[in-house]
Amino acid sequence: MVLHLSPFPNGCVAGLHAVGWALILPCFWFLDRLIAVCKSTTLERVERQERECYLHPLQVFFGSIIFFILFLVTSPVALLGFLLWAPLQAYRRPFSYHIETQIPLEQEARHIFEEGKATFGFATANLCLLPDSLARFNNLGHTQRRATTIGRCVAQGDTETAPPTATTVNTNQNSNQQGEAGERSAPRVLRSEDPGERDGVPLEVSSLFPANVDILCLEEVFDKRAARKLKDALGPVLGHILYDVGVYAWQTPCCSSFKFFNSGLFLASRFPVLEAQYYCFPNSRGEDALAAKGLLCAKVLIGQNHKQEKVVGYFNCTHLHAPEGEGEIRCEQLTMVTVWIDEFQTSHRRPDEVVVFDVLCGDFNFDNCSPDDLREQNHNIFEEYIDPCRAGPGKEKPWVIGTLMEQPTMYEEDVITPDNLQRTLETEELRRQYISPPVPVVGVPLVYPLPDEPWVGRRIDYILYRQNSLPKHYKTEIEEFTYITQLAGLTDHIPVGLRLRVSDWSAED
Repeated sequence: MVLHLSPFPNGCVAGLHAVGWALILPCFWFLDRLIAVCKSTTLERVERQERECYLHPLQVFFGSIIFFILFLVTSPVALLGFLLWAPLQAYRRPFSYHIETQIPLEQEARHIFEEGKATFGFATANLCLLPDSLARFNNLGHTQRRATTIGRCVAQGDTETAPPTATTVNTNQNSNQQGEAGERSAPRVLRSEDPGERDGVPLEVSSLFPANVDILCLEEVFDKRAARKLKDALGPVLGHILYDVGVYAWQTPCCSSFKFFNSGLFLASRFPVLEAQYYCFPNSRGEDALAAKGLLCAKVLIGQNHKQEKVVGYFNCTHLHAPEGEGEIRCEQLTMVTVWIDEFQTSHRRPDEVVVFDVLCGDFNFDNCSPDDLREQNHNIFEEYIDPCRAGPGKEKPWVIGTLMEQPTMYEEDVITPDNLQRTLETEELRRQYISPPVPVVGVPLVYPLPDEPWVGRRIDYILYRQNSLPKHYKTEIEEFTYITQLAGLTDHIPVGLRLRVSDWSAED
């Protein structure tokens, strides 16, 4: 799909869309506040107890009445706005594209293979940036405040131009209980006990985002204002942003139901995006069917190799079906992902280009240790793409750490700051208290971990890479895998990063 800065074909449609949304927004905001005032996070409840504040019931009572009245008053106007807004979605492209004009054009494709070698950094994180009322059901609140802080954390971690300062202090929902991010520690190299493994995987549990991330994929960036805050923060650092990805309203035949939310996918790239395509899952159901979850495929321009050939990379991000016990839907979606990726690459591959990476990442909503996820663990996507954390179906490598946190305990002292969460993840006994355990099959007792195996927990955030998309004389090696704790208290997922080293064997001849 040809990239345009605006998701609309012309200014007239964009203006009508803005008018429709402006009529909807007050009613939407009052409904959001009506629910949010009645739903507290555990952190807010603890803070009220510490302050001995007993006025909260009155705040809930009067706040709910006021917001309910305002919701009713603005509903007729919102209905008119909806009647204008919904039909216009048929003319909307499935994402907005932002290019940071501050980046000189001559620097955009500056990545050149020196002596036939280069490294590329990737990261992914689920941010739970839903409307504030819905985020609170995940024990997270203050979506706009979190978005601002997350954008600052990621941007500062990537530039890494100075020692940690007040720009590197995480603020949680109430901006008063986060500690300072610590100095970047040296990577800890763990070597697998499996004799089939040729090399160890350099592993780092870092309180800062990795330096020089080239492409970042975020999930659950559903809130439009939060997406713009992230775009403004990350644009000067990474330069090329795809946001507000997905479709709304009725979009048959690609989507099976009315979509209240977009896909939540957000892609930020240091490299110019040449092509991009969004695909919507048609088989979502339940609460997941309210969002246009799917797959975003992108082709980026890296630069030139030592032979002066055009060098490109493929990056794919997705967010699969969430409810537990519905593995058949996730398996169908994984199959769609493999088909769509191959379709996208076949359509956009050029004979004068060299592909140097093919990466798939995102929130897969299943892990490699839960008995209830056995079907997904055996999907053939893992024959196409390499999972650096996976020893086999249902078995993780011994150094792996789960990425899904237990929501009720995510504000306790052991995990509330980046440094504390870093220490907790490095200690297995502490990890057990804060990382979600495996999901058992209904009616079958869970035995986990097996004797002489480490406790890992649910790892549902993945970064996979594929070797066979590259020319035969190119070799991909893992330079580093990173668990990132900088967003402690800001999301219920632990971001992960992967750095790959790509070498051209022909350059050594």
